Amino acid sequence: MENLSIEMLVFLMAAGFVASFIDSVVGGGGIIAVPALMLTGLPPVVVLGTNKMAAVMGSFTSVVSFIRSGKVDLGLIKYLFPLSVIGSALGVYTVQFIPPEFLKPLVVVLLILVTIYSLLRKNWGETSTYAGLSGKTAWMSGLVAFALGFYDGFFGPGTGSFLLFAFLLIGFDFVTASGNSRALNFGSNIAAVIVFAFIGSINYYYAIPMGIAMVIGAIAGTKMAITKGAAYVRPLFLSVSALLIGKQLWDIMH
Repeated sequence: MENLSIEMLVFLMAAGFVASFIDSVVGGGGIIAVPALMLTGLPPVVVLGTNKMAAVMGSFTSVVSFIRSGKVDLGLIKYLFPLSVIGSALGVYTVQFIPPEFLKPLVVVLLILVTIYSLLRKNWGETSTYAGLSGKTAWMSGLVAFALGFYDGFFGPGTGSFLLFAFLLIGFDFVTASGNSRALNFGSNIAAVIVFAFIGSINYYYAIPMGIAMVIGAIAGTKMAITKGAAYVRPLFLSVSALLIGKQLWDIMH
């Protein structure tokens, strides 16, 4: 067993709790969890695999909470979930051959557009206007689920924001859009974990304690979202999007 000090254990679990509290609602927890794991000295690919393993534990808890509260459209998600899983598995496989750094400028631009659009539509997502999928919308939703699954496995930053935004566009309120996006993100995380485990890029001694903290964070985060509604989810979504923009700009400049 690896030597995991009490100080490092407490640090990772605290970071995992905060990351999952945020991630369970709007995504973006990786901006906290990944840097925390980097401080342990693990190789970058193992950091990514370890983070995904811990995140799966938190995202599963989040999805269950949203489903139990009726905040996931299971009729839609049952069709989109497999596409997210397949896309993510292909993304993780592809990243072994093609470095994803070239996506950073594009991701920044897309996140800025998503944030500005959401800011301008002040009452957007307060109530649901979703009335089911037409043929064209169904194809587009499937394509988006697959593409964002691939993106999550290949690169990842902002996946939760993009998913939530996509569900808002087709008429869901903020809380149900959040529940739907967490369900798809869980699918892409599962696929990524399987591939990372297969190539031996998960440190389980770090992932499991961090994952336990993420379960607790997910319970707290989803409870807050379901209780407070759009008044809580919308500003959190905008704040995390802004943080992601800042993080990606920092990475580009350094």
